[in-house]
Amino acid sequence: MLEGKKVIVVMPAYNAEHTLERTYKEITNAIVDQVLVVDDHSHDRTVEVAKSLDLEVFVHEKNMGYGANQKTCYQEALKRDADIVVMLHPDYQYPPKLITAMSALISSGMFDIVLGSRILGGMALEGGMPLYKYISNRLLTFFQNLILKQKLSEYHTGYRAFSREALLRLPILENSNDFVFDNQILAQAICFGLRIGEITAPSQYTKDSSSVSFGRSVIYGFGVIRTTLELLLQRFGIARFRIFNPDGRKIKL
Repeated sequence: MLEGKKVIVVMPAYNAEHTLERTYKEITNAIVDQVLVVDDHSHDRTVEVAKSLDLEVFVHEKNMGYGANQKTCYQEALKRDADIVVMLHPDYQYPPKLITAMSALISSGMFDIVLGSRILGGMALEGGMPLYKYISNRLLTFFQNLILKQKLSEYHTGYRAFSREALLRLPILENSNDFVFDNQILAQAICFGLRIGEITAPSQYTKDSSSVSFGRSVIYGFGVIRTTLELLLQRFGIARFRIFNPDGRKIKL
């Protein structure tokens, strides 16, 4: 626990047998109460490795997508009375040692969502981020900041911490089951006036790190543009979208 708040780490997993144990062993037990693994129908030994570490594991019977994986992660964490939920990829791309710092920013009441930014500190390329991903990250972030009048360093990190209240308030079940879920949930947070903070999170890309193909990255990029324009139209009352409907489908406990 941290300041009386229960902290649960969720790991959306897919073919992570080679990195899951290493990632888990760097999670501090000082504040983390529980670690949950949701496996999206991996084709390797991810589930067996997770069980060997005595982690609570949830397995999708078929591959449902990264967004669907996160929905299960958050729902199961909230069912277990989490006050703070930290999403950490099990591919060792993000440093587990930052969980305490990210959780503290939530427990302080200063922020509703905290992002571990690969861009702050200027170490993304040094950590091995492919150049095309870095360039697209910067262009999409510039576009979103300009349109949405924000100042985030990036919208595309997979390292995130949420307050319980934020996850219950956002209609995340209206979001995509694919990768654009990551962007939609931040657009929702901006739409509903949640406070978003960032800390520097040096990342590292290895041969075992999960990576979205170039083709899927292009699809994600167009999804980001669409999500941004939808929020703009919503703000001006030109159109209404389910993902920005405060009465949309939310996690029910």
